Amino acid sequence: MQKSDKIYIAGHRGLVGSAIHRLLQTEGYTNLVTRTSAELDLRDHNAVKAFYEAQRPQYVFVAAAKVGGIHANNTYPAEFIYDNLSVQNNLIHEAYRHGVTKLLFLGSSCIYPKNCPQPIKEEYLLTGPLEPTNEAYAIAKIAGIKMCQYYHQQYGSRFICAMPTNLYGPGDNYDLQNSHVLPALIRKFHEAKVNNAPTVTVWGSGSPRREFLHSDDAAKGCYFLMQEYEQPTLINLGCGEDHSIGEMARMIKMITGYEGQLVFDSSKPDGTMQKLLDVSKLSTLGFKASIGLEEGIGRTYKEFCENYDQYINKKHGAPASAKA
Repeated sequence: MQKSDKIYIAGHRGLVGSAIHRLLQTEGYTNLVTRTSAELDLRDHNAVKAFYEAQRPQYVFVAAAKVGGIHANNTYPAEFIYDNLSVQNNLIHEAYRHGVTKLLFLGSSCIYPKNCPQPIKEEYLLTGPLEPTNEAYAIAKIAGIKMCQYYHQQYGSRFICAMPTNLYGPGDNYDLQNSHVLPALIRKFHEAKVNNAPTVTVWGSGSPRREFLHSDDAAKGCYFLMQEYEQPTLINLGCGEDHSIGEMARMIKMITGYEGQLVFDSSKPDGTMQKLLDVSKLSTLGFKASIGLEEGIGRTYKEFCENYDQYINKKHGAPASAKA
């Protein structure tokens, strides 16, 4: 990519999209295109088609999606599959029709089978049943991956797919009903400290292990792949290390300075017991994440405190186009 190339970031206000936007600005890219959901509903095919016709972007980062934790995925599966399929179908197909030079589609590690071997290699995709609690979202993302691969196969489109692990960082969703576990716990521990609450409850046993990647590292990985990766086969994007939910919760407890008791509610679902990506393919290309979990949570908590009022008043759980 050249500094003057027109680059469209779909989902520029979301967690990874905003990090990509910040990184490209820092790197000196001067022709970045963004649209809010009020300006462009990505579920509307005609609107997306008109946008591509008017703007003619050369590069596209597809970071727009409807995302959420276990509760949100269980409660709104129809919205998760419909909104995500609509958004990615429109963005990928119109990128092909309007001659986009290269497109990066972001999937998710939840696309892999529930009980596949660890660490998870890219070739494990579609080798077993999915985790039921996020099946709708995973099916949509798998369809996006296959769409990019088939457009590469049939049309020669330079469409690549990166599978990020669990992400966190500035601009995350801190809604206690719809967010992922790490940002939800940051808010829980912070508010428990402020209110002198005696306990903080964590869903599940605390035993499941998860890999967490800071959004700034994810953005650097996407930027690296857009310049260095050309294969239609998907590639994992992670740090290659995991932690138990219990370890992560105790780390957040320490970083926030909360002095009460930590309680695990084993009546709540754990989800998949381990999700650790094999990042050897990415490492061989020359990329490695640089932000450790404790450092990343510390930076994220500082930013959360500075913007607390904004975060607790922010509405989440809207259609995917609202993340644009």
